[in-house]
Amino acid sequence: MVVESPAQERPAPSLFDIAVEQFNIAADVVGLDDDMRRMLSVCKRELTVNFPVEMDDGTVQVFTGYRVQHSIAPGPSKGGIRYHPDVTLDEVKALAMWMTWKCAVVGLPYGGAKGGVRVNPKVLSQNELQNLTRRYTTEISVLIGPHSDIPAPDVNTNPQVMAWMLDTYSMHRGGVAIPAVVTGKPLLLGGSAGRLEATGRGCTIAIQEACKAYGITLPGARVVVQGFGNAGSTVAILLHQLGCRVVGVSDSRGGIYNPQGLDIPAVLEHKRQTKSVVGFPEADQVTNQELLELDCDILIPAALEEQITEANAPRIKARLIAEAANGPTTPDADRILNDRGVIVVPDIYANAGGVTVSYFEWVQGLQAFTWTEQEVHERLQRLMSEAFAAIHAVSEQYRVSLRTAALVRAILRVAEFTRVRGIYP
Repeated sequence: MVVESPAQERPAPSLFDIAVEQFNIAADVVGLDDDMRRMLSVCKRELTVNFPVEMDDGTVQVFTGYRVQHSIAPGPSKGGIRYHPDVTLDEVKALAMWMTWKCAVVGLPYGGAKGGVRVNPKVLSQNELQNLTRRYTTEISVLIGPHSDIPAPDVNTNPQVMAWMLDTYSMHRGGVAIPAVVTGKPLLLGGSAGRLEATGRGCTIAIQEACKAYGITLPGARVVVQGFGNAGSTVAILLHQLGCRVVGVSDSRGGIYNPQGLDIPAVLEHKRQTKSVVGFPEADQVTNQELLELDCDILIPAALEEQITEANAPRIKARLIAEAANGPTTPDADRILNDRGVIVVPDIYANAGGVTVSYFEWVQGLQAFTWTEQEVHERLQRLMSEAFAAIHAVSEQYRVSLRTAALVRAILRVAEFTRVRGIYP
């Protein structure tokens, strides 16, 4: 007698699988040909580096890092560098693909890239962090450059890390500073005014545009923000200033909730002093998962990937979700939310403010000419508003979600660059 083995569970899709699935959904809408699908559904270059770093105690540790370029058809590739213990090549590939669409959806002359090092930077000293950054920069210097691939800050990296990258790259080329090689660097070294809060400001503009299009009154709207880092805290304070009632926020340690609304400036001060929003006295404690399911009008996932899934999507109460994080919603969750009529303002548009102002910074670096903060804000407002109008028009034309509409707009743009340039040789 033959005994059948129990059916094996289908492995969960990888982050890159999710990115490709989203791409194929949009490609189906516009009937993208098979040849173009094959070219755009893979990454052009994938670099893995393993490098030693001498620690403060004299021991040597070996770290693994990545730099991936998805496309360079529209121009130099652009994308952040993240330091996190869970960084994988698969994750970096997905983020690089999303960066291509993000740049295309707001009309920037960039392809997409991403980088990362598998490390917990919170356990490193400042000296160890500098050593790691300089060695990693050296390892990926075969790809990066002001006219080829421009890094920027991402999870657990900041202007100081970009300053070390700039200096390392510049020292390899004679020592004279080459400011356009990275963005998100300190103002002193050629950074742009308005860059630090650009992702959050851009997301706020996206929310304003979506609320106008879908008849949602912003003043008085109840808002929940998962992730109270740079982007999330900026969105929270800007929406608070616009008259929204921010009822819940969280960080990696947990969340806080007050249905009457949180005093966001006080929460910011509490986090500055304690390093977390947890313990804020005028609020109830909630978990990050509970926070996503709170009763609210606008939900802003501003943490990590795959936070809204098939499991919790049916319990999401928000009318509008604005993705300040990259990839916070899985395709299965997307379908559930769409069926329920929840408006999702997708990551490749909602968090494009950061790369847009990075583009402004890069242009300023190439020209050695700076813009005022007001000029930066006005240009960001114009590009984000124009991009939303275009995405909304595509959504209405094809009767698809905003995510698919944004991808359609981006894919058609990158496909046209690829088609017109042709295949070499």
